[in-house]
Amino acid sequence: MDTIIGIDLGTSTTEAAVYQDKKPVLLLNYDGKEVTPSVVGIDDSGNVIVGERAEAQLLLAPGRTVREVKRLIGVSEEVEMGKRHYSPVEISSMILSYVRNYASSYLDMDISRAVISVPAYFDERQRQETMEAGRAAGFMVDRIINEPTAAALSYGLEHMDEESYVLVYDLGGGTFDVTLLEMFEGVLEVKASSGDNQLGGKDFDQRLMQYLTGQFQDKYGIDLTGDPYAMARVRDESLRCKIALSTQEEYRVQIPVLATKEDIPYAMDEVVTRAKFEELILDLVTRTHEPIDVVLSDSGISAQQLDKILLVGGSTRVPLVRRDIEAYFGKKPEVAVDPDYAVAQGAAIQAAIISGQIDESSEIVMTDVNPYTLGIRAIHGYDDDYMSVIIPRNKTIPTTKKQKYYTSWDEQTSAVIEVYQGESSSVRYNHCIGEFTLSGIPSKPAGMEAIEVSFSYNQNGMLQVTGEIVSTGEEVSIDIDMLNTKEKRIDVSDWKSSELAGDYRGVIRRAEKWMKGHEGDQRVDELLYQLKKAILEEDESQAEELGDELQYYTGA
Repeated sequence: MDTIIGIDLGTSTTEAAVYQDKKPVLLLNYDGKEVTPSVVGIDDSGNVIVGERAEAQLLLAPGRTVREVKRLIGVSEEVEMGKRHYSPVEISSMILSYVRNYASSYLDMDISRAVISVPAYFDERQRQETMEAGRAAGFMVDRIINEPTAAALSYGLEHMDEESYVLVYDLGGGTFDVTLLEMFEGVLEVKASSGDNQLGGKDFDQRLMQYLTGQFQDKYGIDLTGDPYAMARVRDESLRCKIALSTQEEYRVQIPVLATKEDIPYAMDEVVTRAKFEELILDLVTRTHEPIDVVLSDSGISAQQLDKILLVGGSTRVPLVRRDIEAYFGKKPEVAVDPDYAVAQGAAIQAAIISGQIDESSEIVMTDVNPYTLGIRAIHGYDDDYMSVIIPRNKTIPTTKKQKYYTSWDEQTSAVIEVYQGESSSVRYNHCIGEFTLSGIPSKPAGMEAIEVSFSYNQNGMLQVTGEIVSTGEEVSIDIDMLNTKEKRIDVSDWKSSELAGDYRGVIRRAEKWMKGHEGDQRVDELLYQLKKAILEEDESQAEELGDELQYYTGA
């Protein structure tokens, strides 16, 4: 079979690996390195550059350079690079194309197949756009694998004789995932996953930047936040400061000629202690507790039952993170895998299972879970917007679940079955991933005819939804590729033309401004879209409800 590589497409860095000689091997890029910065730029000649070359021009040409685009995957937002706007999928495909080229060169063969990792808490839209990016780069994407699961595979390959509960704590550059697995007799069974797609090392950097620019303004009365060149230098030095403070107690930030005022140049010269840095990020580290609690609750495994806590992701090198984990669990975490490489190595192991290099039936078996709840729209009392759950989140897949429903009105002869994914009890805030109509229901009084809805979800990301009229046996079904779903949105750009627009213009403007500081917040992105849609359709009651919820989440 064709060689399949594993790729860890990270927020800050990207790595690739291949399974050779019964172990995963990291691939070297054109710079001879295993790690590629996830940075894309346009050089002076108008050519696309990726990795270290792009990162090197960040300070000189921030307007022609894009970084950390992974946080925008699945969000209706573009980035500007040079004089053009690009979607996150386009930027991601440039990184993956670079990986494909250097992998082909390193292995001396055309590499066109890959397993690509994503955060466990990515929803199907984010997964689908990652697949799109891979395809645009020329890959056949054989599988999307959750990052903590990949890291556990990397660990488990050498420890298949163990019987233990393992919690994978994955804090990377832009996302946080936590996954609990059970290992027994060559089986890796995922029990539960949760996470925060807006939490990572980038946020640590941002806190340092805010502190440093605040100190600079207090000293010299100069606001640096409107100067992209100055901010690029502060960002670069903040990253160095964060890394240094993982091994030393203080770091001196020195940036010469950072700004001028009345023709007088001013430099940044600030000593940052580890204690100060930890004070700045304490609430961010504490935010990891809620997803951990979700995983423990959903899995039914207590903290005391955990045998190992594996650290993955570069941000777990921050001493406060490790101390916090140990204090929270009462157990010292382990660095049994390389935090930077484990995900790429695990993806390569999954690739080897697919290609047959590893015999899954005799060497290793892996199960996973669906990270989000699946259900249909149903009438519940007076609420016709109710999310009726069929497969709850963190259910081991493959799985099949069935639920009975009854006709809602007299002489009802058909039913529209709308399939949703998400955690809200109202389907309007969830993601519609498919629908179909079941016709031929015998004409009877309300509640006299039963419809059985069945969901079958397999490990290849396929969801089969079947609706059956119980009395006749007639059924209709659809197959939904959960790795190839895309939300169908209408164009709401003309919302200002509606008579309702004036009532919500301020709320929308403030929410959009809030979004600039919270890139990738999918709930608020969805609320903004739904509010504009309601305004365009002049649905006053829904617009009022959505406007109130938008203000609640953003303070707009």
